[in-house]
Amino acid sequence: MTAVPRPGDPVITPALVAEHGLTPDEYDRLVNMLGRTPTFTELGVVSALWSEHCSYKHSRPVLRTLPTKAPWVLQGPGENAGVISIGDGLAVAFKIESHNHPSAVEPYQGAATGVGGILRDVFTMGARPIAMLNSLRFGSLDTPRVRYLVGGVVKGIGDYGNCMGVPTVAGDIMFDPAYEGNPLVNAMCVGLLCEDDLIRAKAEGIGNPIMAVGARTGRDGIHGASFASEDLSHENDAKRPRVQVGDPFTEKLLLEATLELIASGDCVAVQDMGAAGLTSSSAEMAERGDVGVVIDTTKVPQRETGMTPYEILLSESQERMLVVAKKGREDNVRAILAKWDLTAAVIGEVIAEPVYRVVEGDRIVAEFPGTRLVTDCPQYHPEAKESEVIIALRQRDVHLVAEKPEESDPMWTLTRLLESPTIASKEWIHRQYDSTVRTNTVVGPGGGDAAVLRVRGTTKALAVKTDCNGRYVYLDPRVGGRIAVAEAARNVACVGARPRAVTNCLNFGNPKRPEIFFQFREAVGGMGDACRALDTPVTGGNVSLYNESPLGAVYPTPTIGMVGLVDDVAKIARMAFADADDAIVLLGEPTDELGASEYLAWIHGIVAGAPPRCDLERERALIETLIETIGAGLVKSAHDCSEGGLAVALAECAVSDRDAMRGASVDLSAWALLPQRALLFGEAQGRAVVTTKHVAELLAVAARHGVPAQRIGTVCEAGEGLTIRIGDRRSHSTLAPLAAAYHEAIPRAMRRAPAETVTSDVAAGVAD
Repeated sequence: MTAVPRPGDPVITPALVAEHGLTPDEYDRLVNMLGRTPTFTELGVVSALWSEHCSYKHSRPVLRTLPTKAPWVLQGPGENAGVISIGDGLAVAFKIESHNHPSAVEPYQGAATGVGGILRDVFTMGARPIAMLNSLRFGSLDTPRVRYLVGGVVKGIGDYGNCMGVPTVAGDIMFDPAYEGNPLVNAMCVGLLCEDDLIRAKAEGIGNPIMAVGARTGRDGIHGASFASEDLSHENDAKRPRVQVGDPFTEKLLLEATLELIASGDCVAVQDMGAAGLTSSSAEMAERGDVGVVIDTTKVPQRETGMTPYEILLSESQERMLVVAKKGREDNVRAILAKWDLTAAVIGEVIAEPVYRVVEGDRIVAEFPGTRLVTDCPQYHPEAKESEVIIALRQRDVHLVAEKPEESDPMWTLTRLLESPTIASKEWIHRQYDSTVRTNTVVGPGGGDAAVLRVRGTTKALAVKTDCNGRYVYLDPRVGGRIAVAEAARNVACVGARPRAVTNCLNFGNPKRPEIFFQFREAVGGMGDACRALDTPVTGGNVSLYNESPLGAVYPTPTIGMVGLVDDVAKIARMAFADADDAIVLLGEPTDELGASEYLAWIHGIVAGAPPRCDLERERALIETLIETIGAGLVKSAHDCSEGGLAVALAECAVSDRDAMRGASVDLSAWALLPQRALLFGEAQGRAVVTTKHVAELLAVAARHGVPAQRIGTVCEAGEGLTIRIGDRRSHSTLAPLAAAYHEAIPRAMRRAPAETVTSDVAAGVAD
């Protein structure tokens, strides 16, 4: 038996092959695998599965260098989500993925369906989603197009998560001209399950039926995976049909039905129909189980008439799952899905013959030998070479940048930095998310360096955070990759959690450009360095390449999603200063580093200098100090020093809680010999500002771990404002202007008109 062309299918030509994103060499590989010319349906199948988004053909060899194993890792890369044990028979499933290109074209649906997809990745493992996070990157809020994107993305995330009843609890958001033409929208989900309920997407059991469950299949999202593997161009609006349309109410039903189905024991495997839809879900399940499958497209529930096998296989209609049921249990599966007003239809079966076969009734429209459809995908090892331009930027002596006259008053600089949208309060954004639904949220958005969620029935809690500074990675990919992991680990340690594992979303430009592949290779290497040093294995993630527009590539942004474990939820720390007269202690030391800082970018419009050094042994020591002192009840508040440096960290601790602001009197004279700008606004790593009433005990713990620590001040009442002394220089500000700068920057920017859809030229990144 062999596949034959359908009547009406186009003739396979070089132009059609190129339109499907295959190179001549890749097409030759396909022909050699089949031993004949492919059918149109086969060409479509391969174009999706061999796209960058599905195959990782430029990144897989590099990803293999990451550490992925630890005694607590139950499932590493290769499944819908990673899973780690947290004790007491419980486990956490978590994953982060991108929806960048769809969000650039249709921000509301692009972001919403990104949330829907990552939710399905988690509950297909048998886990109930308990939290959502996101990591967002946009251009300047001065640009109407960017304000339109921000508004649409935030509303899409909020509407989908809120309708699902899953709290959105944390994330990170940065604004930089580097993302003007290509925003980044990364969504992360965290779920909780019993270890015994873990299920994998591995087809097995000859004769077991394959069932499509959930929503019916339509024409939306066709070629979505291929679209995600292209540079954004002036033709973006023409690709709107490739953006899926989400229905969170159907997804909620699918979530409940899937968890009930898994608990019933009526199925052996579940797989989300995500990128490349039915094609990828069926082919990947077959490859994992090393079995054959046959799919009949006429049996797939459809919501549109006249759909071809090509369209059915490549549709990325949302809220659909592929299930391998146990033979004879089909009616049980149908009954469970019907209870939730959803369809379940047998569309194929697991077979012993080593083929991937697609039929349309009696006609074979696609057939591939064995599992080679997945395993024969080409892998590339592109040239890697650092850009001479970036080398020159990194080597620039940024201390020679002249200060503005206004900078004679450091409080002027601090106030301006608090107005930077990257630093400013994100309350305008996270107020659109329901962060407390299900009542597990102990620390929500803005309350701490990481979100904290209680694990019911235990004293434990989870701490979760996303992080990455793309500017660091741009100027030094290896160091930037290390810092992305280290800062995410500090974030969860600042609430009292031990970092346990990471998921990553690797957002880069075109890997065929040597300077881009250099960034990718070195950033992943830096991440690996940090994950090994901090004992945080990588359990999975996503690679998003070709994040480019006519304006150029985005900053290389390897976003880290970190999960940490708190042993006692009663012993956690928040960010805001708590009580007057508490001592303020700096863990770690300031340096003379100023490169790659938000200060240079926001105050002077300069992106240059080396990013701050990242000593991973010091990072580990700081993390151990934070965990021990918070767990012992010695620390009341903790906040790491990151964008904006020490002065911004102090101001954030003072004004972040508008209902309970506290002032501070700080003396940094111990470092008076450092350049003042570096001391106040440099972004030296391995530091945290903590408050305590037990100074001697805290300093003793820090000394035992080898962490430099010094009392630098005292928490005051709000009316006393913020005072910083350096030698004989004293700078002071009341809290009102600092709070106004911090809390009003983003709402003020978003009130500017117009924040609405503009032409496709602007969508592609052309200045408006």
